[in-house]
Amino acid sequence: MGALDGRVAIITGAGRGVGREHALLFAHEGAKVVVNDLGGAEDGSGSDATPADEVVAEIRAAGGTAIANHDDVADWEGGQRLINAAIEEFGDLHVLVNNAGILRDRMLVNMTEQEWDAVIHVHLKGHFVPTRWAAAYWREKAKAGEEVKASIINTSSTSGLFGNAGQTNYGAAKSGIASFTTILQDEIGRYGVRCNAIAPAARTRLTMTIPGAADRMGPTDEGWDPSDPANIAPFVAYLATEECRIAGKVFFVRGGEVHMFKPWSIVDAVTKDGYWEVEELAAAADKWADVEFDLGRPFRKG
Repeated sequence: MGALDGRVAIITGAGRGVGREHALLFAHEGAKVVVNDLGGAEDGSGSDATPADEVVAEIRAAGGTAIANHDDVADWEGGQRLINAAIEEFGDLHVLVNNAGILRDRMLVNMTEQEWDAVIHVHLKGHFVPTRWAAAYWREKAKAGEEVKASIINTSSTSGLFGNAGQTNYGAAKSGIASFTTILQDEIGRYGVRCNAIAPAARTRLTMTIPGAADRMGPTDEGWDPSDPANIAPFVAYLATEECRIAGKVFFVRGGEVHMFKPWSIVDAVTKDGYWEVEELAAAADKWADVEFDLGRPFRKG
């Protein structure tokens, strides 16, 4: 018996890296998997059906069940086709893992409009579109009186939640995905859908383009490889199980570690009864310039 027996799952960006490992483990645990990947380059250019097709072939060779889908997840009609592919092939949908993404890193003063738009488009709209169609499907089922035990797992990043120079476009999108997740839970939790997000740290073709990544993402002297993308999949699979109770949370996942983020919260205030004068605020709020936060970073860049 697998942890995901009977579950139908869509995994976007599943042709390589973290998404590929999700797809392989989901299938191993008994899920029927739609392997979505447009097959573009790291910057989102081009397309190639090979990566998704190869993952499907690997799953089937191991005795699992999977089909490939090559739609662009940020395309309105493509997103609908993706959701429909699972329902038409397997009769239902229980899990959506939004994982597809690209990088176009650049310091802000050198970033082009197209570099900004492309990253926001793939990440933010690429999460919104499939989620919108999946949520509509689950809402209709719930309104028809059917029990829904569905799960959405989105993919944020420490670049958005902690910040990383040279990635204002990517970080803004990934921070937005974290907020998208918590708000989404408030909206569609009533239909039986649990929404969570992860910020994974693993060695992929995207992360290896970041300067210094190769020095930080190798195996240890003992042979343990905390940066292996396969390490991310078990927690995502757990979030996808039917009986998992976690909802509306964001997690950092790396190696054998899972850390839960605390959402934005107010930690201090200055107040008065009435209108503030600028000079008054200069005196009352200046103390915040010296405030440092312990962000609980599980790792620091070298």
